[in-house]
Amino acid sequence: MSQQGSLSIERMCQLAPVSRAGFYRSLQEWHPVKEEMAVRDAIQHIALAHRRRYGYRRITAELRRRGLRVNHKRVARLMREDNLLAVQPRAFVTTTNAQHELEVYLNLASRLTLTGLNQLWVADITYIRLRTEFVYLAVLLDGFSRKVVGWALEKTLATRLPLAALHQAITTRHPPPGLVHHSDRGIQYASGAYVQVLQQHQMIPSMSRPANPYDNASCESFMKTLKREEIYATAYRDLDHLRTNLAAFIDEYYNGTRLHSALGYQPPNEFERGLASGPPSGAARMQFFRPAQGSKPGGTP
Repeated sequence: MSQQGSLSIERMCQLAPVSRAGFYRSLQEWHPVKEEMAVRDAIQHIALAHRRRYGYRRITAELRRRGLRVNHKRVARLMREDNLLAVQPRAFVTTTNAQHELEVYLNLASRLTLTGLNQLWVADITYIRLRTEFVYLAVLLDGFSRKVVGWALEKTLATRLPLAALHQAITTRHPPPGLVHHSDRGIQYASGAYVQVLQQHQMIPSMSRPANPYDNASCESFMKTLKREEIYATAYRDLDHLRTNLAAFIDEYYNGTRLHSALGYQPPNEFERGLASGPPSGAARMQFFRPAQGSKPGGTP
C-alpha cells in the first residue's frame, strides 16, 4: 500500500477523517486546477511580452505554437478575467492630398495575383502626434509577405519623406524589374522626383481609385496595427525617442516576432525564410478583363 512518510493512505484517511474515495477524488480534481494555472501563466507571459498588443486570437495561436491545446473562447475568458485584453484602437486619420494636376496612374494592384516576393510593394503615409508637434511616417510593405521593407520618419510631408522609405527598400531588397509600386493618389507619390526613381529602377507605378480604401488595405492595416499596439501605448519624449521605438517595433517586433493571420500565424521574416527554402516562385499574374458571369475562359456563356 502507498506510504506518505511512515503513514499509509488508509491510516491518514482515518486520522483526517476522510474516506479513501474522497481522498482519490481530491487528487483528480487538482489536475484541472493545475492545468488552468499553467495556461493562465503562459497567457500572462505572452501578453506582457507583447505589451498587450496581442488579442485573444494571436495569443491562442502562440499557445498552440508552444504545444498547449486551448480553445480561443477559453483564452478570451481568461484574458478578460485577468484584465489582459489588447489595447483598443482609436480613430484613424489619413494624410492624402490628391488635389493636384500631376499624372495619376492606373490601378494595377487590384489585378495582380501574387506568387512571390518583390512583385508588389504597397506604400502609405500617416501622421503621429507628439506633445508639441505632428510628425509623419512613410512605409513600404511587400504585398506578398506583409513585411515592412522600408520606412522613414520626418517632420514634413514633402516628397523627401516617402523617397527616403523608397531608397531604404531598394537598398535592402534589390527588387527585379517589373515590380508594381502601389500607393494612393497623394501628391508625394505622383511627384516627378518620386516617379523618376521608380522609372530608374524599372518599377511600375500603380495608384488607388478614388474613395476606395480596399486597394491599399494591407498598408492601412499595418498603420492601424502600429497606432493601436505602439503609438497609443507609449508617451514619447521627442522625435528621437519615437524613432528608436519605431525601429524596435517595425524591424524587430512586427517583422520578426508578431504573428500575422494572413501568413498562417507566422511573422514576416519567418514566412520569407520558408519561401527561400522552397522552390522558386513564378512571376505575378495580371488579369485585365474579368469574364462575364456564367462564361468560361476562352468560351461563350
